[in-house]
Amino acid sequence: MTNENPTKEQKKNGNLFRVWAKMLPYISPYRKWVAALLAAMLLDACITVAYTLIAGYVVDHFITPRTHQGITSFALLYSGMVVVKTLCQMVLGRTAIKMEMYIGRDMKRDLFVHLQTLSFSYYNQTPVGTIVARALNDPSRIAEGIPWIIVDAVYCTVYVLSCLGVMLALNWRLGLLVLAVVPFIALFTVYFEKRILKVNRKTRKINAEVTRHYNEGISGAKTSKTMVIEEKNTQAFQEVSGSMRRTSIQAVLLDAVYIPIISFLTALAVSFVITGGGGMAVAGAITIGELSIFVNFALRLADPVQGLAYQATRFVSMQANIERVTELLELKPQITDSPQVVEKYGTSLEPKRKNWEPLQGRITFEDVTFQYPDGTENVLEHFSLEVPAGSTVAIVGETGAGKSTLVNLACRFFEPTGGRILIDGEDYRTRSMLWLHSNIGYVLQTPHLFSGSVKENIRYGRLDATDQEIEAAAKLVNAHEFIMRMEKGYDSDVGEGGGQLSTGEKQLISFARAVLADPRIFVLDEATASIDTKTEALIQEAISTLLTGRTSFLIAHRLSTIRKADMILVVRDGKIIERGTHQELMELDGYYAGLYKKQFEAEATEAAFQ
Repeated sequence: MTNENPTKEQKKNGNLFRVWAKMLPYISPYRKWVAALLAAMLLDACITVAYTLIAGYVVDHFITPRTHQGITSFALLYSGMVVVKTLCQMVLGRTAIKMEMYIGRDMKRDLFVHLQTLSFSYYNQTPVGTIVARALNDPSRIAEGIPWIIVDAVYCTVYVLSCLGVMLALNWRLGLLVLAVVPFIALFTVYFEKRILKVNRKTRKINAEVTRHYNEGISGAKTSKTMVIEEKNTQAFQEVSGSMRRTSIQAVLLDAVYIPIISFLTALAVSFVITGGGGMAVAGAITIGELSIFVNFALRLADPVQGLAYQATRFVSMQANIERVTELLELKPQITDSPQVVEKYGTSLEPKRKNWEPLQGRITFEDVTFQYPDGTENVLEHFSLEVPAGSTVAIVGETGAGKSTLVNLACRFFEPTGGRILIDGEDYRTRSMLWLHSNIGYVLQTPHLFSGSVKENIRYGRLDATDQEIEAAAKLVNAHEFIMRMEKGYDSDVGEGGGQLSTGEKQLISFARAVLADPRIFVLDEATASIDTKTEALIQEAISTLLTGRTSFLIAHRLSTIRKADMILVVRDGKIIERGTHQELMELDGYYAGLYKKQFEAEATEAAFQ
C-alpha cells in the first residue's frame, strides 16, 4: 500500500534528490568526463586493494621462505600497477578540476544572462549582497563539490566493499570480526560530522560578523571619534569575538573527542584481527601473509568509511546552495513581452530591430491604476494624462512622496494594474520592452560609471559610435573641457564606479552617454541635486539643448529648474494633487506655490551668506 502521508524524513529525502536533479543539465554535457572519473576511481580503488594483497603475497612467498625466486616478475607487475595508479590519479585530478571550472562557468554564465532579463522590481527589493552571493559564491561551492563528491563516493564505496569482500573470501570468521567494528565507525562519524558541520557553519557566520565590525570600525573611524562611541564599538566587538572564541573551541573539542574514538575503534579492529588471527595462524588455518592482509585492511578501513560519511554530509549541506541558485534561475520577470511580441520584435538578447517602428514620443496614461508588487494600497487610481511628443513634464514633491512612480510606469519598469499606457497611440505592451528602453535616456541623481576609460563609458550610450561622435556628445553637455584636462583625455581611467571623478564630472559623463544614445524620451531623475552650483549651471545649459524636440520627464527637487516645463505634476503621499504650468500653479496658490516660496526664500538666504 502506498503511503499517502509521507513522514518528514521521507519528504526531506525526496526533496533532496529533486533539488540535486536540477543539477543534471550542468553535469550531462560532461558525462564523458564523469565516466572517466568513475573508471579512474574504480581502477584506483581496485589497485589500492591489490597493494594489500600483494603485501601478503610477499610475506608468504618471499619473506617467510626466504627466497628470491620469481621476484623479478613480481617487481615488474608491481611497477606496472604503480604506473597505472599514477595515471589514474592524473586523470582524476585533471578531469575533476576541469569539471569544477566548466560547471562553475556554465552556472555563473546562466545566472548572469538570467539577471539581465529580470524586472527592475527585483533589484529594488533584493539586496546587492544577496544577488552577488547567489551568483558567485553558491555556484563556486556547487561546482567545487560535484566532481569531488563523485570521486570520493566512488573510491570509498569500491574500496570498502572490495576490502570486505576480500576478507570474507579469505576467512569469513576473521572478516566478520573486522566488519563488526565498521558500523560503529560509520555511526560515530555521521554523529560527529553533523555536529562539526553545524558548528563550522556557525563559526563562518560569526566570522562574517567579525569582518563587518572591522570594516565598519575602519571605514567609520572618523564618525566614531567625532561621536565618541569607541567604547561602544569595542564592547560590541568583544561580544562577537567572544562568540567566535566559544564556537571555535567547541569545534576543536568535537574534533578532540571524535578523532580518538575513531582511533580506538581502528585499534579495536586490529586487536580483534591479531587476537583471533594469531591463533588461526598458529593452528595453520591461515598464513602469516593472510594475517598481514587483515591487519592492513583493519588499519585502513576507517579512512574510506569516514570519507563516505563526510561526502554524504556534504551532499546534504549543498542542498541550500543549489536551492538558492535554482530559485534565482527559475525566478520569472514580473514584466515580460507576450509570445506574439517576442515573435515579431525578438527578445532583449536577440532583438529583431528591423521590425521596430520609429518612436515619436507621445505618451498617454489612460485610466491608470497602479499598486507596487509589494504594496497594499493603490499609488495611482484612474489616472489619465496626455503627454504630447516633444513636451516636458516635471514631477515635484517632497522626498519619498512617490515622484518616480509615473516615470517607472512610462518607462515600463512597472506596468499598470489597471488601465493602459499608450506610446504613439499603441498600448506599449504590444511592443518590445527593448524597443521602448532603447529610446529612453535615463540620467540618475547618483550616476553609475563602469570601470574603464571616459571614452568607453560614453560609448555605452551607443556601442557603434565613432570617437568623433563621442567627442561631439561630450561637447554638447559641456564635458569636453574637463575631460581634456585629464592626463590621458578621453582615454583616462575613471576608476571603479567612477571613483577618480567628482560627482559633477560623473554626471556630465552620464549626460554625454545619454545624448549619444539619441533617445526620443529623456528622464532626468534629480540629475542636478547632488552637484555644485557651477556644474549645475553647465548641466542646465546642456539640458535646454538636449530636451528640444524630445519628450522628457524631469523629477526635480529644486523647483527653480523646472519653471519652463510644459506641465508640472505635484505629488504628495503617492498621489498627484496638482497639475498645470508653473504660472497656473502659482496662481492656484496651493501646495506647489507653498513649496516654491519656501525654496525661493531658502535659496535667497543661502545666496546672501555666500
